[in-house]
Amino acid sequence: MKTSFLATASVLLVTFVILVGATPEWDDLKVTWGVNIFSKFKSQPRTMADAVNNGFKHVGPKICDGSNRYNGLAYVKDNDYALTLLYDINGFIAGIQIGITEDQAEQTKYPSPKLRPPFVNDGYTMDRWVLTAYFTDPSKICTEGRTKEQFDEEGTGENLWIQTNANPMKLMKIAKKEENIEAPWVKGKCFYTMGNHYWYNITDNMDCNAFFPVFLLYNEEKLNGFGWALVADLPSSHYEHPGKETFGLFMESVPKCLTNRGPISTMHIYMTSFPWLNAC
Repeated sequence: MKTSFLATASVLLVTFVILVGATPEWDDLKVTWGVNIFSKFKSQPRTMADAVNNGFKHVGPKICDGSNRYNGLAYVKDNDYALTLLYDINGFIAGIQIGITEDQAEQTKYPSPKLRPPFVNDGYTMDRWVLTAYFTDPSKICTEGRTKEQFDEEGTGENLWIQTNANPMKLMKIAKKEENIEAPWVKGKCFYTMGNHYWYNITDNMDCNAFFPVFLLYNEEKLNGFGWALVADLPSSHYEHPGKETFGLFMESVPKCLTNRGPISTMHIYMTSFPWLNAC
């Protein structure tokens, strides 16, 4: 009886997987951490068609031909460049970008010259500084893109790349497995609903004008999120604004230069459906 039950259960499970299909490892794209999971952790459109239907508008270069300072077609909602989504030539999600307008940069003195790059002038409107991350092979975004079959199989993407200067092919590829992450990434602390934090080249006596604006999040030893960390108080509903009293929750050793800073601007970005279950 037991053997028969297990055999039947196995057949049903295989049939379900065949009919429904395996769920991609990165099956969503959510932004912004918050205590209230119903008002934060908002899913973002992963196709250009859905973006347009949700009020996003195309900004930046009109064509995606690999000749621009980033790869992909950029879309924003309500003129809020803090959340800029990048799509490939076939209309599938390819990356995400943060933008700081020239007015904001002048008011906050951010990004500092030491962060230009990885922040680069967008090269099109010339009135904003952008920082770009890709979820799919940057060399293919403006050439062949992804097919629907690839999107269905891969979900949000296959890996994470951070663009490091005005050349879209100058990239930092991020380890998908925590065991493969290397210096100068520095392990921080685990925070439930976020993950194990990693910070780039932070030291006790570092200059915060050179604080690398990206952190990584690992759960069950796999990369399933990351985020922006900007040492400035910038306006957007997509940002979180942790105060200096909270920095020790995310870093083993907080750089001294952060101890006299006001609120900073962070944005957690999740590539999975249930980030509030992240327990490191």
